[in-house]
Amino acid sequence: MVYRQTNIKMEKQLGQELPKELSFGQKLVGLTFNPSGDQKVQKAKELCAELADLVNQSFYEGQQDHQPLDLKHQLFTHTMGEILNAQMNVVKVLTLKY
Repeated sequence: MVYRQTNIKMEKQLGQELPKELSFGQKLVGLTFNPSGDQKVQKAKELCAELADLVNQSFYEGQQDHQPLDLKHQLFTHTMGEILNAQMNVVKVLTLKY
């Protein structure tokens, strides 16, 4: 219920409807958390979410390939952390007030 209430608030701020179920990437970057309603922050989160979804989909589709799973899993985990780190730093630069 809290998720839907947050979505309604965000939809009003952004003038667009948000999905009822968030994708992996949207959850990773916290797409619905944008208290200021800043369009640049929203765009940065959407782009990073899309990138995370692309990598996530590729990771799970490729489970049948011949790469060692341990290496692929380690790279996947590190990549998700780097995407999240990049998103947070971009938001910081976009919203820096000092």
